[in-house]
Amino acid sequence: MKILPVSSESLKEGAEILKNGGLVAFPTETVYGLGADVFNAQALAKVFEVKGRPHFDPLIIHIAAIETLDKTANLSILNKETREKLFVLAENLWPGPLSIILPKSEKIPGIATAGLQTAAIRFPDNEAALKLISLSTGAVAAPSANPFGGLSPTRAEHVKNGLGEKIEMILDGGPSRIGLESTVFDITGDVFKILRPGGTPKEVIERLIGPIIDGSSITDTSSALVSPGQLKSHYAPRTPLYVLNREEIINKPYEQNSTFLFFDDSAKDEWFNAQNPPQTAIVKVLSKNGNILQAASRLFEILHEFDNSQASNIYAQLAPNEGLGEAINDRLKRGAIN
Repeated sequence: MKILPVSSESLKEGAEILKNGGLVAFPTETVYGLGADVFNAQALAKVFEVKGRPHFDPLIIHIAAIETLDKTANLSILNKETREKLFVLAENLWPGPLSIILPKSEKIPGIATAGLQTAAIRFPDNEAALKLISLSTGAVAAPSANPFGGLSPTRAEHVKNGLGEKIEMILDGGPSRIGLESTVFDITGDVFKILRPGGTPKEVIERLIGPIIDGSSITDTSSALVSPGQLKSHYAPRTPLYVLNREEIINKPYEQNSTFLFFDDSAKDEWFNAQNPPQTAIVKVLSKNGNILQAASRLFEILHEFDNSQASNIYAQLAPNEGLGEAINDRLKRGAIN
């Protein structure tokens, strides 16, 4: 397994690996993805094997040009109104952290979509990702580059620690800018709905196409999966994670060998005043001044750090449940044991 910084040469090498059926981890604006040629069923099977991912959990297809939609989706099935709204979303939110559920093309192997007749398609906002995809076959299936159910990787070292020698190459593009996976949005039914909150807030979508619903309920059943990240237990650190609201975490007594994650300095300071922990307490904040973008970008980074600290427990404060805060809370709740 090679770890190479992003360059013209390493991107060309990575694209050749993909075209030959290999796996390449690469940076996106959300998290690092584990890429495989979406038209190669054997390569896709390797993704499930390497991640330990159940075959009922569909993959997201990444493209680098709108024209590639014709190869990955069957837009003729959509009615005129839905097609018009699709192109409004694509024009305004692609490239970006939005995956759209569409009727799949017959060219896409069933293993990519867990046998479903729909596929989640995304146009990432990362120059290295787009170059890699365009140099390969034009469409790459890329779930997060980590063992299934674990913390998503936002740095190349996270990929190395999680997948080791199981893949051919890791392209190091530095830390992820957003740090949370894409929003998954289903437009194939009579009602448009979000299946997974993520980097594109619900409010942003609604400003473009009108009211939509939140269909991202937490489930334990595989039969309901239309999108990645819908299982109840997901995005989990190895260390037991407990999520608390602001009042609960401020009133939580300090525990030796436990770590505490606050949303902002205000909550942290109140906790220090109330609990008087020792100077050795391991405490972090997602954003000192409560900036939701900064909080989202730091979430997995800090959880990885806590997970490597040999702590007994992680106590994390929920974010304000609006905008990207919904996605932060979704990841915390799916990773928690309480």
